[in-house]
Amino acid sequence: MLKAYYNADVTEAGLDEVGRGCLAGPVVAAAVILPPDYAHPVLNDSKQLSAKQRERVKTDIERDALAWVVAEVSHQEIDRINISRASFMAMHRAVNALNTRPGHLLVDGNRFVPYPMIPHTCIIKGDGQYLSIAAASVLAKVYRDNLMVQLGREFPAYGWAQNMGYPTRVHRAAIQQFGPTPYHRMSFRLI
Repeated sequence: MLKAYYNADVTEAGLDEVGRGCLAGPVVAAAVILPPDYAHPVLNDSKQLSAKQRERVKTDIERDALAWVVAEVSHQEIDRINISRASFMAMHRAVNALNTRPGHLLVDGNRFVPYPMIPHTCIIKGDGQYLSIAAASVLAKVYRDNLMVQLGREFPAYGWAQNMGYPTRVHRAAIQQFGPTPYHRMSFRLI
């Protein structure tokens, strides 16, 4: 059972990102503020849900959340500033765009660049512990997966509809055979 909040006395936004380890496409983050008494029978870490479950849960989150935003940092920006800084930038962009200012940020992971004037807590494997982080993980993953499927129609040999840009054998073989696409992160070791 995931926890509804870390601190009941403030409005919390859960933050998570997806796509750090990919060879192509953006890194995507989401910020989600759920009602303090929120409960959901299926919501969990996005990696624990099937694609169909994620789509259904995404619809529920978008309907039920007090505020939610998905933000991305492009592959070109990743190449300029590095993936770690890009991941934090994506989370900051998501917080910037929220229509409700949270009093506290719950961040999935063990590191975060502090957001100005909002305290944060890093939670290792937080997407499996807190509803708001799990909700952020679902929104970010569904958004990025759908984007990679769409981009994959342009470059079907790379298998993005299945691997979402991660370094699978099929993906690496396509890079070796056809070279990188305009969506590849050139700062990454592609082969």
